[in-house]
Amino acid sequence: MSDNRALRRAHVLANHILQSTPPSSNLSLTREVCLQYSPPELNESYGFDVKEMRKLLDGHNVVDRDWIYGLMMQSNLFNRKERGGKIFVSPDYNQTMEQQREITMKRIWYLLENGVFKGWLTETGPEAELRKLALLEVCGIYDHSVSIKVGVHFFLWGNAVKFFGTKRHHEKWLKNTEDYVVKGCFAMTELGHGSNVRGIETVTTYDTRAEEFVINTPCESAQKYWIGGAANHATHTIVFSQLHINGTNQGVHAFIAQIRDQDGNICPNIRIADCGHKIGLNGVDNGRIWFDNLRIPRENLLNAVADVSSDGKYVSSIKDPDQRFGAFMAPLTSGRVTIASSAIYSAKVGLAIAIRYSLSRRAFSVTANGPEVLLLDYPSHQRRLLPLLAKTYAMSFAANELKMIYVKRTPETNKAIHVVSSGFKAVLTWHNMHTLQECREAVGGQGVKTENLVGQLKGEFDVQTTFEGDNNVLMQQVSKALFAEYVSCKKRNKPFKGLGLEHMNSPRPVLPTQLTSSTLRCSQFQTNVFCLRERDLLERFTSEVAQLQGRGESREFSFLLSHQLAEDLGKAFTEKAILQTILDAEAKRPAGSVKDVLGLVRSMYALISLEEDPSLLRYGYLSQDNVGDVRREVSKLCGELRPHALALVTSFGIPDAFLSPIAFNWVEANAWSSV
Repeated sequence: MSDNRALRRAHVLANHILQSTPPSSNLSLTREVCLQYSPPELNESYGFDVKEMRKLLDGHNVVDRDWIYGLMMQSNLFNRKERGGKIFVSPDYNQTMEQQREITMKRIWYLLENGVFKGWLTETGPEAELRKLALLEVCGIYDHSVSIKVGVHFFLWGNAVKFFGTKRHHEKWLKNTEDYVVKGCFAMTELGHGSNVRGIETVTTYDTRAEEFVINTPCESAQKYWIGGAANHATHTIVFSQLHINGTNQGVHAFIAQIRDQDGNICPNIRIADCGHKIGLNGVDNGRIWFDNLRIPRENLLNAVADVSSDGKYVSSIKDPDQRFGAFMAPLTSGRVTIASSAIYSAKVGLAIAIRYSLSRRAFSVTANGPEVLLLDYPSHQRRLLPLLAKTYAMSFAANELKMIYVKRTPETNKAIHVVSSGFKAVLTWHNMHTLQECREAVGGQGVKTENLVGQLKGEFDVQTTFEGDNNVLMQQVSKALFAEYVSCKKRNKPFKGLGLEHMNSPRPVLPTQLTSSTLRCSQFQTNVFCLRERDLLERFTSEVAQLQGRGESREFSFLLSHQLAEDLGKAFTEKAILQTILDAEAKRPAGSVKDVLGLVRSMYALISLEEDPSLLRYGYLSQDNVGDVRREVSKLCGELRPHALALVTSFGIPDAFLSPIAFNWVEANAWSSV
């Protein structure tokens, strides 16, 4: 035995030294083929015309959008980089705050020099406004900081001069603003007052002898806070301030004040501090401003709403202080319009990346030794992304409708624009944050990398839920407006007209007790259940407020105590308005594949909105069995939308360069050769 062991060991050693082939055994080791990237286009088909769908989604100025996309891709200012054999453009979020601010301003100068902002303040009419909105949306797809800095300058500062000012202001400021000779910001928010603009503490008085206004920050809570552009670049600002004339507070008014000279030096009687590093938007130089008895000419009062004569007399064509205050809030309407729209384009970027990744990334096998399965072929993955995709489609049509109402506005439509823009801004920005979070998780660890965008976009767009109106406050404003309309119509015994409440003139819809698939997908059923929900919540809300008032509570305090119903009602109003926009878009299409897919998307939007709303069960609009039917139908729709997933995100029309490496060859983008 020992001799045999010795011989065997000698044989093994000899083979090792001579590097001969070892004896064969029953154990077979084979090298597995490494994962290779396979473009989704190889296996996915387009069941409809994506170019036609893109025109519907963008709604307007498609050629202008493609032009500015091209401008950005041509310039190294936009941080061109190669990953996985493709060129991408996106900001370098690893830069310091100071570097991001500097490069943001350089990008704006580049766009200015290439004519992007031509006519933004000096041209009028719906066509000019729609072009401006389209170009701003593309700026936001590239970088939220660019769009916000541009938006503050043109839509807040510029529109305030345009709409609050008169001829003397227009001639002096508008062209210089358009050419960036003047760089404007908008000083409304204060440390102590954000949503409650009526309560701001900055005070302006009038000096009759000098014919000057004197602006003062009387306490620390009155410092102007979060003022975009103030920390570094702005030369002028619109100051919102309480106007005191002869000891009487005439309420909030708007003034033009210079805060820097053309060399960038801060003006006398002005103090400016930086707001510091933020969770996103670090390309915007947010600052804080104190006014130490700053004197400005009498002509710097924006006087379209009210004026002060040289001898100190206050005059206004709007006698009611509440109506006068409402007139000064007008520029925020354009802000809510642009925020709502940009939120949906942000959601489109996240979904395009996550869905393209899910069509090339595989994980796990469902059979022994079987191939790994595409992420989007898992029902659970479809359930997390495809309802969000359908919502984004529906909200695209809603944002386009809001823009059309805005650019064609008349004094008679101002109330409707305020209510609809408030609801859309809240719901669309909440949707964007939910979508980006789900997309971040859906791409796994890759979503944590800044260059893959989906995680970074959460921080960049989070502020949308707060600025230009806190979302919860906006939803309460929607409910209060509906309450006022309801009470007015009932008191005057007049039919409902406006705000989409005309359905209240008809008998209450009756929903079937049995919900089949065809019923659930029927546009009339969907309209009925959305109308029933809004109607019932409005009646409950007004009844509850009336009961509280009957117990001696004030109307305002009654609203506060009824906040839960108010929030439910605001959501019901907004979701019904969104449904109507996609129904209208679908109805305008001729029979064919685009119309068919829109029908699937519309049903998914309607049913997922119902599934996610607990008020359906809470108030008994649907039974437990009905809710189960809705849930099962959503899952069926996921399966039917799955073959269209690539075509649906391709229809967003966002160039590949504005997405991220994991939307394409993520293997090559992470290969050693790319390090």
